[in-house]
Amino acid sequence: MQLFVDDLTVIDFSYLCLQRGIVGESWIVDVLLDGSLNEQSMVLDFAIVKKQIKAIIDDAVDHKLLLPMQEPALTLQASVHHADHQTIDFITKRASYHLQSPQCAFAAIDCATITIDSVTAHLTKIILAQLPNNVQGLSLVLRSENIASDYYHYTHGLKLHDGNCQRIAHGHRSKIQIFVDNQKNIALEHQWCQRWQDIYIASEADRVAKADIELSSQAEQYMTPDHQFFSYTAPQGRFDIAVAANVLDVVDCDSTVELLADFIARQLKKDLPSATIKVIAYEGVAKGAIVSV
Repeated sequence: MQLFVDDLTVIDFSYLCLQRGIVGESWIVDVLLDGSLNEQSMVLDFAIVKKQIKAIIDDAVDHKLLLPMQEPALTLQASVHHADHQTIDFITKRASYHLQSPQCAFAAIDCATITIDSVTAHLTKIILAQLPNNVQGLSLVLRSENIASDYYHYTHGLKLHDGNCQRIAHGHRSKIQIFVDNQKNIALEHQWCQRWQDIYIASEADRVAKADIELSSQAEQYMTPDHQFFSYTAPQGRFDIAVAANVLDVVDCDSTVELLADFIARQLKKDLPSATIKVIAYEGVAKGAIVSV
């Protein structure tokens, strides 16, 4: 007997990639369970599937930075600054990235490269261990949203958020719609998707001096004069990141989707002061904000 739930959830996260650096991503999750009927004549109550399995997935990977633990370019170690915190040094040809976060902000995956297959295997093992005995099999499908237009991958953190959005390196794969005088402008959409492709978006208010950043003891040897530093303390703990300028965009606001939509609209308005600008910015799948100026 099989039970399925399509579109169970969407996981928004970032991952480390040797070629691309830190990549923001959003994957839709479909679930298929194999098992015998229980005393309720069910494989598993849909309410349990939707609540328990979603909670397991969220706890394992959602709003986290996924780490390919077999990648030699990655160093993960306990922080010397705070208990239950870890530091990361990730050295690529594109840039080097250096972070400190509470342990809950990272997900260690036993693989060389973060892919749909490696994350699927990781989640399947975790979920099966927590399901009742009558469930013998689990098939997960992780998939990207089908986006016909341009889109971008960005990573950020929200220090004012009480939930997991406060984690300094989680991200999204997002599309955008831009209208100038009520006409869709594909060229401007493309420009912004190129600007924010595999980018880290930081808030100017979170900038700190190099002397105030908390990273690993070896981070200094990898950083260049182009690295910029951002840090904040949120309910889950202390968060720090050092990012090179070529993979960074610093905005004059917090990086909520509402304010990012407003930021884009304001930048466009500077170039087109007499036009009416409308920005529909997405944060992952099927959610976002609309701003008109």
